[in-house]
Amino acid sequence: MDVDDMGQDLERVLLDREQIDARLAEMAAQIDADYAGRDLLLVGVLKGAVMVMADLSRHLHSAVEMDWMAVSSYGAGTSSSGVVRILKDLDTDLTGRHVLIVEDIIDSGLTLSWLLSNLRTRGAASVEIAALLRKPEAAKVDVSVRYVGFDIPSEFVVGYGLDYAEKYRNLPFVGTLAPHVYAD
Repeated sequence: MDVDDMGQDLERVLLDREQIDARLAEMAAQIDADYAGRDLLLVGVLKGAVMVMADLSRHLHSAVEMDWMAVSSYGAGTSSSGVVRILKDLDTDLTGRHVLIVEDIIDSGLTLSWLLSNLRTRGAASVEIAALLRKPEAAKVDVSVRYVGFDIPSEFVVGYGLDYAEKYRNLPFVGTLAPHVYAD
């Protein structure tokens, strides 16, 4: 799926494939340097982080292990309350491991704050975060993010793993949808 396939549903492209790929390569180089000689476990947060984790890991020059979590936060509509339920837990023991949580986007930070706290209680040597996108203006809690791809405005975005009603995750770019897409 590309820009032409979107037709009138696409309002604008915020980040194209080349920008995303270049930034992930830069992030990977920094991660390689920071974790040189250490055993790194990438933890992807399903479903949105699939594209980011796949492409980021392919840019790494060190051997890493990967695992996945799926979490759900309760709240009204599209807003998170910060109350989190684990839908799929890790298969890997974190004791003594260096863990890098890989996220597609950080919005309010509520779910990620909970996840950080949860993983730190499992005996990891370190727990850090890498996120492709961050919306600083939307933050409700302060979450320290070690690797950030792009800071973006506080608007709803799709593509590169991000969805609207489970659609548009497979776009190779990040963009905004035209208002008529949200109309009933």
